[in-house]
Amino acid sequence: MSKAGAGDRSLLIGIHSVDAALARAPEQIALVMVAAECRNPRVRKLEQRAREQGVQVVTESRAVLDRRSDDQRHQDILAEFQADNLFTEKELPALLDSIGEPALILVLDGVQDPHNLGACLRTAEAAGAGLVVLPKDKSARLTPAARRAASGAAETLPILFATNLARTLKALKESGIWLAGTTDQAEQSLFEADLGGPLALVMGSEGKGMRRLTAELCDFHVRIPMQGTVASLNVSVATAVCLYEIVRQRSTT
Repeated sequence: MSKAGAGDRSLLIGIHSVDAALARAPEQIALVMVAAECRNPRVRKLEQRAREQGVQVVTESRAVLDRRSDDQRHQDILAEFQADNLFTEKELPALLDSIGEPALILVLDGVQDPHNLGACLRTAEAAGAGLVVLPKDKSARLTPAARRAASGAAETLPILFATNLARTLKALKESGIWLAGTTDQAEQSLFEADLGGPLALVMGSEGKGMRRLTAELCDFHVRIPMQGTVASLNVSVATAVCLYEIVRQRSTT
């Protein structure tokens, strides 16, 4: 399968991101950078692991790491990562053949905050999702901040960038996958819905929710019951609630 962004390197920032990449895909790490001033034993252990796994390690001044990370909190360690888990719409049929049954797919319709994106990816990986679908445009990108929030999931979980999200959703439906959209206007509670079959969970953006066409393409809608006075949950929290209700239902059938 051809990859979206093949040939591009991503920057991993901080101990957790580099640790996860070394654990899951060390062969995809092109370079590890460690600050010369570092005295953190956790970083030094990661440096040693990288060398033992055949990863090139270079020592630079902390100022160099500051510039490379755009002054994000890097904890004295960065890595250049060659991703092989990013795909385009053309690869959808092959991806569907490769994921487990019943399929569990997460679709994020325009999530804007990189930290929310990363948190959603982290939960999707933990819940056993086989694929995440993102719009190619009008969505948060896989920035270093998003990757850091994902704690390694952004480097291993298959991610498809859809040039035309509606077309991709139609292709999922044609493949026998049900689309479950989330909206606080839905009559059916998340906990009343049958989520045991092949399913794509569709989450909308912060504030606006799903776009009109996306909502219309869904086979059914569900809502998370709200018992308190707040009107809604953060999208990453809502994603976690929904994904783990799917996991719960499937574990009891």
